Amino acid sequence: MVISADQVKALREKTGAGIMDSKRALQETEGDMGKAEALLQAQGLAKAGRKGDRQALQGVIEPYVHGGRIGALVEVNCETDFVARTPDFKALAHDIAMQVAAMNPRYVSSDDVPESDLAGLESEFGSREDAMKATVLLEQTFIRDSKSTIGDLVKNGIAKLGENIQVTRFARFELGADRPAAEPTGA
Repeated sequence: MVISADQVKALREKTGAGIMDSKRALQETEGDMGKAEALLQAQGLAKAGRKGDRQALQGVIEPYVHGGRIGALVEVNCETDFVARTPDFKALAHDIAMQVAAMNPRYVSSDDVPESDLAGLESEFGSREDAMKATVLLEQTFIRDSKSTIGDLVKNGIAKLGENIQVTRFARFELGADRPAAEPTGA
């Protein structure tokens, strides 16, 4: 089957894959754009798994403020400052900061949850699985796409950008939160 340059270009724009990878995927799937996209994603996720051990010391600290009342800062790391400056990486960091502001996670990954907190979280949310989905950033459903988690978003970023990407830490601020109520002054 002959693959046109327009097909390759369309697949590249959708996935961020290279020219030859896009052409190869289209040839393997006989020009089926959906199957080619799935194939590239599967290949990218396989590559992402191999990149997980590499050091990620560059990156950005991304702020997000919603309505002047809720704000978040996230540190998202990658391997090189070149990737940290790309629009795709910045968009990923922005989406993660927005997630933190909206969903108020307590931990970055399930590895960060102290064993001593598990019983309390299970009783609060009903099960360990529900507790992880509610309190662990990488396990949370992405607010812009209910079919993906933040962990999936990071893996897709790794596949697209070709570097190890890690969410290192975050902070969330909400106006007036965590303050005791003011005592009424007497008359």
